[in-house]
Amino acid sequence: MGLAEIRTPSAAAVPRSAVPLRPRRTPDTPWHADPYTDALRAGRGPLFLRRSDGWLLPLEVERWCGGPDSADLTVLERCRGTVLDIGCGPGRLVAALAARGRTALGIDISPAAVAHTVRGGGSALLRSVFDPLPREGGWDTALLIDGNIGIDGDPSALLRRLAGIVKPGGSLIVETAPTGVDPDLDERVRVRVDNGSGAPGEAFYWSRLGARALVRRARTTGWVPAEQWTAEGRRFVALRQEVSGTRPYGEPTARSEACG
Repeated sequence: MGLAEIRTPSAAAVPRSAVPLRPRRTPDTPWHADPYTDALRAGRGPLFLRRSDGWLLPLEVERWCGGPDSADLTVLERCRGTVLDIGCGPGRLVAALAARGRTALGIDISPAAVAHTVRGGGSALLRSVFDPLPREGGWDTALLIDGNIGIDGDPSALLRRLAGIVKPGGSLIVETAPTGVDPDLDERVRVRVDNGSGAPGEAFYWSRLGARALVRRARTTGWVPAEQWTAEGRRFVALRQEVSGTRPYGEPTARSEACG
């Protein structure tokens, strides 16, 4: 499928994959409506995920709506072949890959995010990762950046789903909880999108994982840990689709660590 065929949200539906799809258990509306849509359209926050106890996780809207920063570049350098960005948001990584002449597609359940990606020169579909997707089983690299390992509040189910989307031997790059956070963090929380005005959106489940917690889950869902690194206080883990008789790809760089 060429980029012209997958560029806009109105692209024709693709055939269902043979990989069973788990029905989504949480509503899409928190990422469809205000305050998230307003923040994307404005290109700035404040915006948070608010837990029921009042705890706030800041969402970096300004960074998402800008160009790739130095930490993002370390991710782009590790992307191989065709790239699927899950929860692409306003599409900075998809647009950057397209500018490099790479075949890349973003998916997001926010119409505002998809529209922003397309305006920026990227290709995107209005689609959940649990919906049928183009090229299922054939993507070389998948991305879960900006905390998107938290999608649907069930990281193991998400990792299993992606094992059916990426080709055998393909890679998945995940951004985990940042440096300074317990690498064994593994939490599932009920949150709302909140702009601080006192009118938060609909509640839904989200997860946060530290690097070691991600590696533990990866080993049970068809992934081999390959590399982890930090940049600008952000932490990333590269996983490879487990294939019998193969070893994880890549040698650690000066700024990276071999995964345990």
